[in-house]
Amino acid sequence: MLGLKNKSKKRKSKLATMGRRLITISDSRSIIAEQFRTIRTNIKFSVPDTQLKTILVTSSTPGEGKSTNAANLGVVFAQEGKKVLIVDADMRKPTLHHTFGIFNTVGLSTVLSKQDEFNSAIQETPIVGLFVLPSGPFPPNPAELLSSKSFDAFLKEMKKDYDIIIFDAPPLLSVSDAQVLSNQCDGTLLIIHSAVAEKEDVLKAQSILTSSQAKVLGVVLNNYKMPKNRKYYYQYYGKEE
Repeated sequence: MLGLKNKSKKRKSKLATMGRRLITISDSRSIIAEQFRTIRTNIKFSVPDTQLKTILVTSSTPGEGKSTNAANLGVVFAQEGKKVLIVDADMRKPTLHHTFGIFNTVGLSTVLSKQDEFNSAIQETPIVGLFVLPSGPFPPNPAELLSSKSFDAFLKEMKKDYDIIIFDAPPLLSVSDAQVLSNQCDGTLLIIHSAVAEKEDVLKAQSILTSSQAKVLGVVLNNYKMPKNRKYYYQYYGKEE
């Protein structure tokens, strides 16, 4: 009994630490958290006749918030009761192990290079139903790993075990990794930072996704300042009756 209590306290402590990094945990009634739930709903309605299991989250350039969006999106899907796996497919500049406070000694790179089994590399989070596969050590050939037969086999197995698989990929204009993944995922979300993204870069990213025959689920406009009247509406709507 004491062991169960200690385990529960430890879980709550990790959740509190993680909550400082994820708005969907730290302030689940906020406008931003509500927007992530809206994105979740819109994704489901965007492909009503298809069982969407794999989602790629990317951006045109670095610093647009793709990793934060991928993490929070994973949280809201798990909160809905789904079994979710977030994969840090940004093997060049990974961040999700910091977000979730997990080790990055093994991960996607070691799984695809057959150094580790995926079962031993996937890590559980304090959020019920949410699991994370970190990037693993930096490989010399990320794009080649993502287009390998090992990745095909990995993806096939993951689809059996998880309801939703979210890939956090590098920016489209930086390297070819996201382009490779976009062709293999059921849908792609393009994150655009309202204060960072240039129109020309966004159009180039769109062209890349089109050429790779990616199914674009939509665009998420990040860091957009909402008008005050809409803020008031959400604050009023969010109050308990």
